Order: sequence, then structure tokens, then C-alpha cells
Amino acid sequence: MKYSIRVGSAHTVTADCLVLVIWNKGDLNNEARAVDGASAKSLSKLLRAGDFDGKLGDSLVIHNPAGVRAKRLLLVGGGDARKFTAKNAAKTLRSALQAAFKLNAASLHLAIASVTVIDRDPAWLATRVALEAEDSSYRYDTTKSQKSKPVAIKTISLSAAGNQRKSLERALKLGQETGKAINHAKQLGNLPANICTPTYLAKEAQQLDKRHAAVTTSVLSEKQMQRLGMGSLLSVSAGSVQEAKLIVMQYKGAAASSKPHVLVGKGITFDTGGISLKPGLAMDEMKFDMCGAASVIATMGCVAALKLPINVVGIVAASENMPGSQATKPGDIVTSMSGKTIEILNTDAEGRLVLCDALTYAERFKPRSVIDIATLTGAAVATFGSYATAMLSNNDKLAAALLECGQQSLDPAWQLPLWDEYQGLLDSNFADIANIGGPRAGTITAACFLSRFTEKFKWAHLDIAGSAWNSGAQKGATGRPVGLLVEYLSRQRA
Repeated sequence: MKYSIRVGSAHTVTADCLVLVIWNKGDLNNEARAVDGASAKSLSKLLRAGDFDGKLGDSLVIHNPAGVRAKRLLLVGGGDARKFTAKNAAKTLRSALQAAFKLNAASLHLAIASVTVIDRDPAWLATRVALEAEDSSYRYDTTKSQKSKPVAIKTISLSAAGNQRKSLERALKLGQETGKAINHAKQLGNLPANICTPTYLAKEAQQLDKRHAAVTTSVLSEKQMQRLGMGSLLSVSAGSVQEAKLIVMQYKGAAASSKPHVLVGKGITFDTGGISLKPGLAMDEMKFDMCGAASVIATMGCVAALKLPINVVGIVAASENMPGSQATKPGDIVTSMSGKTIEILNTDAEGRLVLCDALTYAERFKPRSVIDIATLTGAAVATFGSYATAMLSNNDKLAAALLECGQQSLDPAWQLPLWDEYQGLLDSNFADIANIGGPRAGTITAACFLSRFTEKFKWAHLDIAGSAWNSGAQKGATGRPVGLLVEYLSRQRA
């Protein structure tokens, strides 16, 4: 879809569909009043008749509206204008776009110049329009014999005051690329594990090289990882015929001397639990155990498309976790790249085993910050459900920045404590550290494990086990936390 800014009265805009926000109790904003005046008070009559009341998220299509150049008029309820927060704005936009996508309309114009989001600026609203449009247009049909009918809308425009054009055009670009990245992460997550293998993820990352001159991707084989001493990561792939991959994507948007921000993604393309086998119920959802990797690959593509003036490195530790004849056993002890030995008490706590070597590898880039993203613990789901991403960090300033970016992007995270008192739960009689800390505080002890490998840089851990995908009738990847990551990186400077 193409996005643009148009200046002029709503009723004079030529489009297949014109969108107006109507407040509750029939309160009309400037654009709606202009349309009402041009159409012999047709909106006022409709509202007085009670056919539409402006309830948040409701929508109504009017065909061939009188006095308006647009072929259709789409009314969408904004609720109480005094309570039109970012969350309510996103809900309103989703409702409008979902209704518009059901129409055979090629062009859409949103007359929202006078619409004010009480806790955001106009640029945020423009960004959100494009993001929601891309997000709402996603359809998965890759492995279906019947393909989805493509969305008819090709162009989306917004009304704006003339002095806002340039800032809003930049905002639209940010929203469009963020939305595309969210869809990219969703697509990778939704692919079945017999297609989306570690090798597939590596090839997907290598495509960034072809599309963006500023990106260079390298892929380390198991032999190369052995030479580096990545015994922890390789212990996870030992039971699978699929070879593990360490995927390294480098984006250079600033001088070589500028220290990069590093993203590290867990890429377990299927997780049986290994010898510590998971129960069969809902095991199919373990194809989503690579959603951290998907978010890193997608975010790297977005950073390159936006040409952010910073350096960023994306690292993906990709593997299957299978119970083959060579699989690691509970009680086995492995040596990580850092030299620390690990007693593996549960092979289903494998994400931290691939991440710890990837985090050690990140040291060579002398990073400005490191964020790992992983579907790591069921405890995070029990704590936050699907709404918030669990976050832990060894740096309060980094944690605060990520929390604020999560709120701004409506991709929220919430911080849990990373206190020394929890570290003792990982003690082992036979190795430097155990890979699990017992039945309590599972999200925290998992982060405590990772923190042992992050002592040389500022680091935050995002546990997306609850936020990365939906179960049930709406089963599918969500693309989170791409929005949060793009918001964070777009604020950074070299």
C-alpha cells in the first residue's frame, strides 16, 4: 500500500472510501461537520435517528453519500473525545481498516486532521495509521491450497494541515516499515517447522544482504561453533538431524567507530523438550519457539529500510530441540563459550543454553546495549498472560527506556527483579551453574542464568513466551515485540 498526506476539505476529497471519526452522543469534529454541511445535514439526521451513536470501535458504511466526492462514507466510532487515548485510537483505526478492507475500494482517505489523541502527538497518529493498515492486511495462506483474496486498497491518504506535511510523511514511513516488519515476524512464526528450519532462517536473514547494501549477513556452521567452544548451544542441536546455525546480521548506518546496539534472538524452530519431553497437548505451538529470532530478523530489515543512523547487530541462535539418539540427557554437563560449565537438569530449558553462547559471542562487538528476545518460560505466561512482555535487566537506564518505548508503541513490557538473592537457586554440586532453578520464580531464574553471561555490557532480556503468539481460535504469531524494538532503535543516535 502507498501512503500520502492530502490537504483540503473532507467532502472534496476524491476516494473510493472516506473515513470520518464520530464521537459518542453524535458529537461531530471539524471534518464531520464539513461533510454534514455539504450533504444537507445527512450525518446529523442519521445520528438523531439513532442509527449510529459513535460508540468506540463501531462502524457504518454509507454508499454514494450526497454532497461528497467519495464513493463511500465510513463512519467509525471514537467514543468519548475527552478519553481518546492512544489505546482507543488504535482500536478505532483497527475497526475502520478492518471494515474498509471488506469493501471493494482501491483508495481510502482518513479525514482525521482535527482528531486529537490526548496522550500522543499528530505524528504518532499518522505512524499508527500505516502500522495498523499493514498489520491488519496480513493474511497467512502460504501452506493453503486456496489463497486469500488480496486486500483491494492500494492507496491510503490522511488529511492534515499544510505545515505538518513533512513530519507526517516521515511518520507514515515509520509506521509502514514497522507494520511490514511485524508482518514479516508473524510470517516466520506461522510457518510450520518442517519448512522453517534453522537453515531456512539463515537463508531468510541472508536475503537482507540482497535487499539492503548496509546489511551484511554471515552464518556460522556447527564446525565453526565447535571451534569457538559453543558447547552449550551445540548441546541443544545434538539430538536433531537439522544443523544448528548462528546467524549474524550487521547493519552499518553510522561510522565504523560507533558502537552497535545488539539484538539476540532465540531461534528454536521446534521444541519437543528433548529428552525432557513435553506433553503432546498443544505441542504444535512449539513451532513458535523461534519468534524471538523472527523478531530480530524482521527488526533488522526494518532498521535497514528506515536507514537509521546507527549501527545494529542481530544475532540468531537457531536450532531444533529433539530427542534423537545423540540428544543431551538430564545430568549432562557442557562447557559454554565463556568457559562456564553448565549442569543440564532439564533439556526443556534449552533456550537459555543457546542464548548464553550467543550473548558471549556478542561481546566481540563491544556493544552499546544488548537486548535478547526469547520465548523462554511458561512462568512468564502465568504471570502476564498474553498482554505484557516480561523484562529483566542489569541496567536501570536501559530498562526504563524499554519500558517507555513499550508504552509509546502499545507493545508493553513490565520489569521483574533481577536480585542477587535469586542467583543461589542456580547452584550446582557438579558444575558452575545449573540450567534451571527449581519450580518457583521461573522467569527470574532464567534471566539470572543469562545474566551470568552479560557482565561485560548493558543488557536487557525480553521474555515473549506470552506475547509472541495467540492460542485457540486466533492461533498465530503476533509479531511482537518488533514495535517495541523499532521504537527503541529509532530513538538512538551514533
